[in-house]
This record gives sequence, structure tokens and C-alpha cells, in this order.
Amino acid sequence: MAAHVVGGIGTSHVPAVGAAIDHHKHDDPYWAPFFDKIQPAREWMAEAQPDVCIVVFNDHASAFSLDVIPTFAIGVGDCFEPADEGYGPRDVPAAEGHPELAWHLAESLILDEFDMTIVNQMPIDHGATVPLSVVYGEPSAWPCKVIPLCVNVIQYPAPTGNRCYQLGKALRRALDAWPGDERVVVLGTGGMSHQLQGERAGLINVDFDIAFMDQMVRDPEAQALVGHTEYLRDAGSEGIELVMWMVMRGAMDTKAREVYRMNHVPTSNTSNGLIILEND
Repeated sequence: MAAHVVGGIGTSHVPAVGAAIDHHKHDDPYWAPFFDKIQPAREWMAEAQPDVCIVVFNDHASAFSLDVIPTFAIGVGDCFEPADEGYGPRDVPAAEGHPELAWHLAESLILDEFDMTIVNQMPIDHGATVPLSVVYGEPSAWPCKVIPLCVNVIQYPAPTGNRCYQLGKALRRALDAWPGDERVVVLGTGGMSHQLQGERAGLINVDFDIAFMDQMVRDPEAQALVGHTEYLRDAGSEGIELVMWMVMRGAMDTKAREVYRMNHVPTSNTSNGLIILEND
């Protein structure tokens, strides 16, 4: 037996989306078009029924400060509470972990020469909780177990797109070697194009975002070689978060099939994207 990767999702994790969900703004004229676009993702998740979601995200100074900055960290605990990001934790369920699978992944990734930081206790902020809300709505409990995989894209140097892509491949090898039969969805989160500060604050580049999704699906090896400079120049300082989508892409088959995508501009001051892939 092996874990079955039933799909991969790339999605933005805009905090304003979480606030809109929490304050029931689904019918607000500003938000209604966005929520219409994510409904197919919720329907897909309801049909896929994953047992485990591996959520690749970046911490926003909630679990880690600038005192300690792991490049890659994996949560192996049995529960991950929503973080207090300065205005109280979101009113969302705690995420139930899967310690047995998480420890297997940690061991496999480290022996595969990825230096993972192993985290036993870690609050998860909007980087992880917003994607769960996007694909699941507002359940009383998340209908899957969650393994958080945190990537540093806050403090330079961030890992390259290729390193993230190779991490995804190593993650897939680890899942293929797991003796259980769990259904797994890998979520790569962050982005899309946006910049939150400086002279280019408010930058959005939809052409870059669409081209990124096109190439990520069609030719992930080429997209993996895109460097930091191109992300920063064309997608803004926070556009570098898109390297986390490459972890998800690496965990999928090379010839993965796109089943849905959407792009919405803007949510807050961000280009918001979502894509769902399945293995052929």
C-alpha cells in the first residue's frame, strides 16, 4: 500500500479572504464574485474526500520570529491551534495532525537530504487556515487531518523554485513509501502577484500570474528554473510566495491534469489565484 495523492491545489492565502469568510460577507458585492469562483474547489474537495491535507505555507511571524528562521519546517504534532496574529485567533477549528505520517515524512525527507526542522508545537496562521477555509468553508471541524509544511519566504535568502520543486518530489517519494492507504491532497499556498510596501506597493501583474500557472502545469521543470529576480521584478516582493506552489507541483505526476483554475483581481490588494491538479 501507499498513500494516494488524489490531487494538488495551488491557492492564495490572502488574510482578507479569511476575514470575509469569518464575517459572512459571501453576498457582499465586493466579495460575491470571488466566492462564486471558489465554489468549484469546494465541490471538488467534497468529492475527493482526502484523509490528509499537507498544507505548504509560510509563517507570518506567528510560530517563528526573526530569532529562528527555518527554511523548511514540518509540524509533527497532534493538534495545531489557529494563531493569534494581533487581533485574536480566527474562529476556525484547530487542525488535527497526523503524527505518524508526519514523522514518516520528516524521516524520509531528511534521509533524502532535505534538512527539515521538526516542530512538535506550532500555531498556524492565515497562511494555512485561509486555504482550509477556501476549500472547506466553515465546518465545525476540518474534515481531514492536517500536516503543516512551512517554507521561509519572509527573510532572504528564500529557497529557490527548483529547491521547492525538488522538495515536492521528495515528498511524493515519501508518500509512495508510506504503508497506509490515506487519500492525500497537497496544497501549495501564497501569492499571487502582490507587493505590500515600498514604491511599488499595490503591484498586481495578472499576465505573470496566468503565465506562471500555464507553465507550472505544462512544463514544471522550466518553471522551477525561474529565479528570485524574475519573481520579484514581475510579481512583486511578496510574489516570491509562489515558489510554495512548486512544492505541490513536485508532489504531482509530471503530466498532471488541470481540472479547474480561477484568477480574481483584486482581493484586498492582491491577485488571487487557485488551481486544482489531478494525476493522470
